[in-house]
Amino acid sequence: MEFWNHTTINNFILLGLFSHTPYGLFLFSLVLLAFLTALAGNVLFLLLIQADVHLHIPMYFFLSQLSIMDLIMMCTVVPKMVSNFLSGSKTISQEACGTQIFLVVMVGGAECFLLAVMAYDRYVAVCHPLRYPMLMNWKVCSLMVLASWMGGMTDSVIDVGMVFSFPYCSSREVDHFFCEVPALLRLSCANTSLFEDLIYACCVIMLLLPLGVIVTSYARLFTAVMRMPSTEGKQKALTTCSSHLAVVGLYYGGGIFTYMQRGSSRTPAGDRAISIFYTILTPMLNPLIYSLRNREVMKALRKMLGIGVM
Repeated sequence: MEFWNHTTINNFILLGLFSHTPYGLFLFSLVLLAFLTALAGNVLFLLLIQADVHLHIPMYFFLSQLSIMDLIMMCTVVPKMVSNFLSGSKTISQEACGTQIFLVVMVGGAECFLLAVMAYDRYVAVCHPLRYPMLMNWKVCSLMVLASWMGGMTDSVIDVGMVFSFPYCSSREVDHFFCEVPALLRLSCANTSLFEDLIYACCVIMLLLPLGVIVTSYARLFTAVMRMPSTEGKQKALTTCSSHLAVVGLYYGGGIFTYMQRGSSRTPAGDRAISIFYTILTPMLNPLIYSLRNREVMKALRKMLGIGVM
C-alpha cells in the first residue's frame, strides 16, 4: 500500500454529471434507464449463450466475453455515480478511485484486443472454412481471450501505479463522474507531461495495432465475400460482419477521442461526454446490435420465451 502514501489527501471529490434541478433529474433518469437496459441486455445475452447449445461456438464465446467486459465497465462506474447523486455525497476514497481506474483501463484494453480477435475469427470462418475447426479450436480461443485480459491488466497496473505516484497537493475536485486517468492528472501539482506521453504511446499499441488487425482482416474478408457465388452466403457473412464493425466503430471512436488527444486539446466537458458514450451507451447498444440482426440469437430467445420456432 506504499503508493497510496505518495498522495497528500485521503479522498477525492467527484463533481459528477448532474445538478439537483428538474433538468438534471431528467438526465439522471435517462442515464439510469440506459444502465438498467444495458445490464438486462447483457445478462440476457449471456444467459442465451449459456442455455442454447447452438451458440456454443467460438464467435459467441467471444461475444460472451464482450458482454462480461461491458458489465464490468458499467458496474464499476454507474453505481457509484448513482449513489453519489442520490445521497448528495460526492467523495470517493483513494482505494475506490484506484479500483475504478484499474477496472476501467483493464476492460478498455482487453476489449481492444478482443475486438481484434473477433475480426480474425470472422476472417478465418469466411476465408478458411475448412481449416476453421483446427485454427480456432477451444484451446486457441481460450488463449486468445486470456491474452486479451492479460494485456488490459498489464496496462491498468502501470496506469494505477503511475497515477498515484504523483502528489495531489491542491484541489481534490475531479471534474468527472468517475476516476479517469486524464481527469486525475489535471489535479497533480507535479509535471505529468512524461506520463501523458507514455499514455499516448501505449494508446498507439492498445488502439491502433488491434485496429490494424481489424482493418486487415476485414479487407481480406470482404474480398472473399465479393467472390462468393451464393447471394445468401454473401448476405449472411455481411450481416454478421456489419454487426461487428458497428461495435468496432462505437468503441474505437470513443477510445481514440479519449486517450489519443494531447492534454492541451482536451476539455473536462468533452471527456465527460465521450466517457458516457463508452461506459454506458456502447454497453447498452452492443447486445442489441448483435441480437436484433442475428437469426441464431433471435431463435434462442424465442426458444427461451417459449415462442414457437419454425
